[in-house]
Amino acid sequence: MKKLFKIIFGLVCILVLGFVGLVGYATYSDFQPDPTTLVFEKQNAKAIKGQKNFNLMIWNIGYGGLSRDMDFFYDGGKQVRPERQIVEKNITAIEAFIARQNDIDFFLLQEVDQKSKRSRFIDEYSQIAKLFPRFHSSFGKNYDVFFVPVPPSDPLGSVLSGLQTLARFEPTSVVRHSFPGNYAWPQGLFMLDRCFLVSRYLLDTKKQLLVINTHNSAYDDGTLRSNQMAYLKNFLITEYEKGNYVIAGGDWNQCPPGFNPEFKRNLMDNENRMDIGKEYLPKWKWAYDQKIPTNRRLVAPYDQKTTLTTVIDFFLVSPNIEVKQVYGIHLDFEHSDHHPVKLEVKFN
Repeated sequence: MKKLFKIIFGLVCILVLGFVGLVGYATYSDFQPDPTTLVFEKQNAKAIKGQKNFNLMIWNIGYGGLSRDMDFFYDGGKQVRPERQIVEKNITAIEAFIARQNDIDFFLLQEVDQKSKRSRFIDEYSQIAKLFPRFHSSFGKNYDVFFVPVPPSDPLGSVLSGLQTLARFEPTSVVRHSFPGNYAWPQGLFMLDRCFLVSRYLLDTKKQLLVINTHNSAYDDGTLRSNQMAYLKNFLITEYEKGNYVIAGGDWNQCPPGFNPEFKRNLMDNENRMDIGKEYLPKWKWAYDQKIPTNRRLVAPYDQKTTLTTVIDFFLVSPNIEVKQVYGIHLDFEHSDHHPVKLEVKFN
C-alpha cells in the first residue's frame, strides 16, 4: 500500500510540475502585440486613378479544417482536427474558388493558417497569395500559441494563424490594430489576440481608401465584442471625418443591426444571439445578404434540415460610399463553416 501511495504521489507531482511548466513557458512566450504594428509601408505607392467602382469578397476559410463533415469540440462537438488529406482537399477547393473570382479587387480572409497542427502545418497564406501574383498580400497575426492544451485527451497543439488581405492595388501602408481586452490569465495565454488589419490606398483625389479586415471575438459573454466595437467605432469616425472612404468587412461574430433573416434552405440560429446595436454609426451602411447564411453551428456535421445557421460575416461602409449590390454565395458549407460574401460599391 505504501509503495502504491508513493507511485500515485509521484504521478501527481509529475502532472503538477508539467502543468506549472506549461503555464510558465506559455506566459514567457505569450504573443503580446503592440496596440498598432506596421505590417507594410510604401509612401510613394501609386494612387488609384479613375476607378470609382470596387468589388470585395470576405470569407472565413476555417483554416481548411471545418468542412461539412466536421464538428468541433469548442462548439460542443467531439472532433479536434481532420486528417491531412481532408485539409488538403478543403484548401485546394477553397483556392480554386478564390482563383475564379477575377472581378474582385479586395479579398478579406480570416482564419488563414501559416503553421498550425490543426491544418497539418500547411502554409495556407503563401499558397493563397500565389493565386494572384500581381496582387498585394498582407497578413495580420491574431493567433500565435506554441501549444493549446485542450482537449486534454488530444490537444489542439501549436497554432499560427491570422487575417489575409489581397488587393489589386498597392497600399501606402498596412497596420495591424489590436482589439482591447482578452481572456483572463491563464486562459488568455492559449486564446486568440484579436485584431483588425487596416490597408490604406491613395486616391487621385488625394483622399484615402481604407479597407479593414476584421475578426471579432467569439465564445465570450459579449463583453469583449462590445469593447472591440467601441474601439473600432472611434477609429472609423476619426478616419471618415478626415474625408476618407472606409470599408470594413469580415467575421464579426455577431449579427448586423436589425437583422431579420429570410433563409429558405436553412434554420436560423437564435441561441445566444448577439446583434450590433442599431445606434452604432446609424448613418453608415451595413451590407449583408439576409437570404444566405454565412456561418453554421459546429456541434455536429452539417445537415441542411437540422443545422442552425446565421449571418455574422458582412460589411460596414462609410456614408460617402454607395452599396451597389451584396450577396452571399451558398456553398453548402462544403469546405468551410462559413460562406463567402461579395460586395460591389461605388464612391459618391
